[in-house]
Amino acid sequence: MIPTLTAESKPSFIAAADRIRMPVRGEDPAVLAEIFGEAVNIAIWQRSVSHELGDAASDIVAGKRALNISMTVAWHDALDRLTDALGTDRRCLLSRDIAELTEMFCFLLGIQRVGLRLAVLNGPMCPKFHVDRVPCRLIATYQGAGTEWLAHEAVNRSKLGLGSDGRPDHESGLYTSADAIEQLNCGDVALMKGELWENNEGAGLVHRSPAVTDGVTRLLLSLDVSA
Repeated sequence: MIPTLTAESKPSFIAAADRIRMPVRGEDPAVLAEIFGEAVNIAIWQRSVSHELGDAASDIVAGKRALNISMTVAWHDALDRLTDALGTDRRCLLSRDIAELTEMFCFLLGIQRVGLRLAVLNGPMCPKFHVDRVPCRLIATYQGAGTEWLAHEAVNRSKLGLGSDGRPDHESGLYTSADAIEQLNCGDVALMKGELWENNEGAGLVHRSPAVTDGVTRLLLSLDVSA
């Protein structure tokens, strides 16, 4: 069971006073509320996937190798919607964990509905570093390697997208050294600010899918703000 999360102030997409951005990390889920800090662009709840939750994820991956669920759910019906989509029952630990993360995400951002995607990935979904055109996104990997990301000060943003001139990230000049690349662990829950967070244009978190080793699949959850 995910602990109850509280926020000290009413959630809103707050403005940033400058271009300084930094990560925050912690083993308590309350760290996710730090995303509202002016200088924070990623908040990471560092947690491990329990054996039971890992087994539930593995069972889903083994039985649904082409899984790619994309739907809009409300915080109060996420469990039922996932139960139907996965063909499981309400006792499924994976469904229950995702439903609880959905409720937390809605509570923090003061919203009723989210765009939910749960996919089994056999290759990198977004192999090049990029930023998201969203206010905020929650990501969690239940199996396989976690998402890679770059600290704000380590990025030459002029080399994002077309600025790379078609060159791979390690040749484009986007970052100076491979040591700058950070990575979420399997089980971590991260909130990432995107370009549409108020006054955050030009400061969205730069990230990409990790390389996938042959024979190793990922099970990735993402939650986005939905009208």
